[in-house]
Amino acid sequence: MAPSFRPPIRFRDNRSDELTALPDHALLNVIRLPQADKATPWALISRRFLYAILLVVIVAVLVWLDKDGYSEHLTFIDAVYYSAVSLSTTGYGDITPVTQTARLVNILVVTPMRVAFLMLLVGTTLSVLTEDSRKTLQLQRWRKTVRNHTIVVGYGTKGRSAVEALIAEGMPPSEIVVIDDNQEALSHAENRGLIAVHGNATKSDVLKIAGVSRARSVVVAPSSDDTAVLVTLSVREINQGVNIVASVREGENQHLLEQSGADSVVISSETAGRLLGIATSTPTVVEMIEDLLSPDAGFAVAERAIIDDEVGANPRHLADIVLGVVRSGELYRLDSPEAETVEPGDRLLYIRYTDETPDDLSEAARAEEEDR
Repeated sequence: MAPSFRPPIRFRDNRSDELTALPDHALLNVIRLPQADKATPWALISRRFLYAILLVVIVAVLVWLDKDGYSEHLTFIDAVYYSAVSLSTTGYGDITPVTQTARLVNILVVTPMRVAFLMLLVGTTLSVLTEDSRKTLQLQRWRKTVRNHTIVVGYGTKGRSAVEALIAEGMPPSEIVVIDDNQEALSHAENRGLIAVHGNATKSDVLKIAGVSRARSVVVAPSSDDTAVLVTLSVREINQGVNIVASVREGENQHLLEQSGADSVVISSETAGRLLGIATSTPTVVEMIEDLLSPDAGFAVAERAIIDDEVGANPRHLADIVLGVVRSGELYRLDSPEAETVEPGDRLLYIRYTDETPDDLSEAARAEEEDR
């Protein structure tokens, strides 16, 4: 079967700095940072208005309980009227406190509540008017400090699964940046606590504002193979040292991703096809594989550093179920000669319970070695 697309021709885009040249306030609709307060301006105003009404009612009740301490006998409506004009600092002067008790209540209770009332009104106005400024400062601070983060290109089924796996492995959502051109997908990412960037990741300016030059790794998971190749080329051009993991639908396009600069390539359609074929005869095998690939329950494949007692041992004889040995960034399976013994600095690829950490299992392995 012929490749599903022709190898792309790389060219320079004269508009590559279009977004990076914009000031931070112009990027508020491009980069969306998760907000702690999701309330709309109208909801914010309504809530603070209720707080102001509550203050008026509290003062009115206090004044009405001491209704004989004022210049005229007060009804409850008079108490509400006095509370409203007093807290709003209008102060018509037609009702005044005349007894020592009433004046003391005004000094110790009404005056502080008057200040709180004004703070509510002024604070609400400033909060609404300065919302964009606050977001701009937050965005500016994020762009200056972001580094060693992970960028996920494409927030479809594959991208969301990759994010869930990253979070399950302990990565904070605030260290994950999602790039997509679908607003609904970005809203979902933002609600998940992720940084959302709206744009086409094949353009270098979109990648740059996502901080790809200082990223630790990039997950390329778009819906088409040609887009994956273009994104990988763009990422590798900007950052020569970043770790790129790409997804490709067709196996015949794997070499294109590798030539474009991907460190690891996952073939999604062939992997799914193999699982479907295995499931027809041995569905329990597929169930176990899915369990190993699910980071939130059951078993999981993980990597840990070796302990001192494991140096020189055969990984087949260790307490953990070891699948391979990682040495100088190279993975050696147990059937390879390099994996006969564990050397200093090696890391083990093993199966662990998802409710246990690698440190927990390292301690368990150390205890078992001591028992021997």
